[in-house]
Amino acid sequence: MEKVQMLIGGQWVDAVSGRTQEVINPANSEVIAEVPRGGPEDANHALEAAAQAFEGWSNRPPIERARIIRRAAQIARERIDELASWLTMEQGKPLNEARGEITASVDALEYFAEEARRMFGEIIPTDSSRRRSLVIKQPVGPVVAIGPWNYPVLLLSWKLAPALIAGCTVVAKPSIETPVAATRFIGCLVEAGAPDGVANVVIGRGNEVGPSLVTNPHTRKVSITGQTTTGKEIMRLGAEGLKRVSLELGGNCPLIVFPDADVAAAVKGGVYRSFRNMGQICNAINRIYVHRSIYDQFVEAFVEQTKALTIGDGLKNPDVDLGPMINKSALNTTKEHILDAVQKGAKVLYGGKEPEGEEFARGFFFMPTVLVNVDHSMKVMREETFGPVAPIMAFDQVEEVIDYANDSPYGLVAYIYTKDLATALRVSERLEFGTVGVNNVSGGEVPFPYGGWKQSGMGIENSSHALNEYLLLKHIRIDIG
Repeated sequence: MEKVQMLIGGQWVDAVSGRTQEVINPANSEVIAEVPRGGPEDANHALEAAAQAFEGWSNRPPIERARIIRRAAQIARERIDELASWLTMEQGKPLNEARGEITASVDALEYFAEEARRMFGEIIPTDSSRRRSLVIKQPVGPVVAIGPWNYPVLLLSWKLAPALIAGCTVVAKPSIETPVAATRFIGCLVEAGAPDGVANVVIGRGNEVGPSLVTNPHTRKVSITGQTTTGKEIMRLGAEGLKRVSLELGGNCPLIVFPDADVAAAVKGGVYRSFRNMGQICNAINRIYVHRSIYDQFVEAFVEQTKALTIGDGLKNPDVDLGPMINKSALNTTKEHILDAVQKGAKVLYGGKEPEGEEFARGFFFMPTVLVNVDHSMKVMREETFGPVAPIMAFDQVEEVIDYANDSPYGLVAYIYTKDLATALRVSERLEFGTVGVNNVSGGEVPFPYGGWKQSGMGIENSSHALNEYLLLKHIRIDIG
C-alpha cells in the first residue's frame, strides 16, 4: 500500500489533523494507497503558500515560466507508464486508456507553454497626440483548481497549465477517490524547478476542504470540473468575495443520426462515446435519436458492436475496452435508471446487469446496456446517468429532434451524423450546446475551446481562450504632455 502526502509550500506533508483515507481499486476492492484527509487548516496553509509565491512567480517573464512547465512535461512523459498504472488502479480505466490520459495531460502542459509567447496586449489609438492608451494582461492571483475522479489527471492539467503560464499560483484539489496519479503528476512541477508554493496539492473531501478553499481571502479564482450542484454551491460560496469562477459541469449529451448518415460510422462512434470509461464522462452520449427510416438498421448494428466490447481488470488486461465503475454508488445509480426506464416501458436489448464470473465478483463491473422503447419521461433521457447505458429513440422530423436534443437543462456537447452540409450547419447552429461534433464523437481536446452552455457551466477550458480565464485586463492611460 502506497502512502501519499499533500504538497504545500514545496513540502510533502500529512494532514494537520493526522486523519487519513484509503484509496480503493474499483476492479477488486483492494486498498492500494493511504492518503491524507485534509481539512480547513490544510486548505488555508496551502493558500497562504500560494499567496506568498504569487508575486515572485507572476513577475517572472512568461518565457521563464514556460521553461519550467516544459521540463515538468518532459519528466511526466518519462513516467507515463508509472502514472498510468496508478491511474488504472485507482480509477479503473484500462491501462492503454490511462496511458492516453497521461499523454494528453503532458500535451496540455506543452501546449500552454507555447502560449506564453502569445499573451498580447493592445495599444489603442486616442484622440490626442499627447495621450497613449495601453491595455495589458496580468494574472488574476492564486487559483483553486478542483478536479473530478473520472479524468483526474487530464482535467486538472486543463486548469493547471493555463493558470501557471498566466502567472497564477495554484492550489489543486484532486478527488479523494482518485488522488494518487494527479498528485504525482503535479509533483513533476516541483522536480522541474517550480518555486515553493507555486503548485500545491490538498487532498480531502469536498465538503471538508472545499468551503475553505473557496472563501479564503487569498483565493482569487476557482476552476472546477464537477457536478452542477457542486458548481452552484461554489458560486454561492464565492459570491461574498466576488471570486471569479470557471465551471465545467454536468452534461446530458445527445447523438442525432439523420437518414442520410453513414450508419456504420455513426454506430461505431456511438458505441465508443456511449461506453468509454464506462460512460463516466461528462461528454458521454447519454441519449441517441435515430431517424425512423434507419432506426432498425442502426439498433441492430449498435447491439452487435456493444456485445463485442470486452470487460475486465484493465491493469491485468490492458487491451480490454471497459474496466469497472468507480464505486458502488455509481453502480446503483445506473441500475436505478435502467429500472426506471423498464418500469415505464423500455426494453433492454443487451446488458442491464453485472457480468458473471469470479474475475468480476469483487469489483464494480456492469455490462454495457442498450435500451429501446424509450421516451423523455424516463430518467435515462433526462438525467445524467454517468454509467454505461445507451437509450435509443426514433424521430421523424428535423424540428422534432432539435426540440428533443435541446429539452435539457444541460448544454455541454452534442453529436450529429449527416452527409448533408446544410443539415450539419443549420442543426449545429440551433443546438444549445458549447460543442457540436459533426460526423465524429471527439470530446474536449486542448487546442480547441471547450465550455458548457446553460447548466453545463461557464467559462472556457482549452485553446488560447482558456488563458484569458486566468488573466485580468488593465487599461493604462498616459498623458505625455
